[in-house]
Amino acid sequence: MVPGLGLRSSRLPIFRCSDTPGIQFQGTCSAAPRASPHGLPEPLAAPEDECVAMQQRIGELVADMDVPIHCRIEFSTREDEQLRPKGESNKDYFLNSGDKIRFFFEKDVFDEKGNFLFPPEKSVNKIGHALHAYDPVFRRVTHSPKVQALARSLGFQVPVIVQSMYIFKQPHFGGEVVPHQDSTFLHTEPLGRLLGLWIALEDATLENGCLWFIPGSHTSGLSRRLVRTYAGSKLDISFLGSEPVRDASLFVPTPVRRGDLILIHGEVVHKSDQNLSERSRHAYTFHLMESVDTVWSPDNWLQPTAELPFVPLYK
Repeated sequence: MVPGLGLRSSRLPIFRCSDTPGIQFQGTCSAAPRASPHGLPEPLAAPEDECVAMQQRIGELVADMDVPIHCRIEFSTREDEQLRPKGESNKDYFLNSGDKIRFFFEKDVFDEKGNFLFPPEKSVNKIGHALHAYDPVFRRVTHSPKVQALARSLGFQVPVIVQSMYIFKQPHFGGEVVPHQDSTFLHTEPLGRLLGLWIALEDATLENGCLWFIPGSHTSGLSRRLVRTYAGSKLDISFLGSEPVRDASLFVPTPVRRGDLILIHGEVVHKSDQNLSERSRHAYTFHLMESVDTVWSPDNWLQPTAELPFVPLYK
């Protein structure tokens, strides 16, 4: 177990290490080692053939995409837009996507009847939330020996994969992701048991919407939660708490190259700007939870199902 990185405590300190090739850690900088990354095999970045395979596979999925009009959801991270009523079938399409591969779209890409205003392949915001379970290309990347070795080096004993997403960040209008903490949406008891792995499949720059972080913010607690609510038997979602207004000067950009990996602590505050450039910013991301002595909150929007229990990382 790497000193200071064990999961036995209630928090998992994640740090940014700018001198480690192919991997970016986000959190506090003081603990960053100057040697090779925890003795793991080099390189930790996704090799070119993996990046190509993931992008090609997504191209095939999008080409075969057939989303009924009543399920065409414009995805937004803004609270007032995310919870705006869009019809029960639309909301169910999202809430029941944890064990499926489903498509979510950018804002303002449909006319009033739900028809595409732009080419469908240029309108997708993300695909979620079970690529890791059902698609062989993404399953292979998610369970790769490098990922398993990294998890072991960080002290994960029995990690499970709770969700996965392919993010497009389309050129010209790829949506802003407002400041947030992943544990708002993927809550555990105790906190500090969630880790996001974010693989850049294209260069992520200041121009096309790279990630921004507030270093050390993972030590400041959780601001809000997205939870399941019920009115009788009717399932809905709502936020508990509110995201504070944060000083923009606290955020530090994290541009990375194609294939680079960013580790994201569940409580670190991060965001990305709208992509107004002419280049997309594709990424594959998935979340691990340490399952030993951890409870997945029963009111999280995403829940394991009989069809897809949370998948163990180690095979």
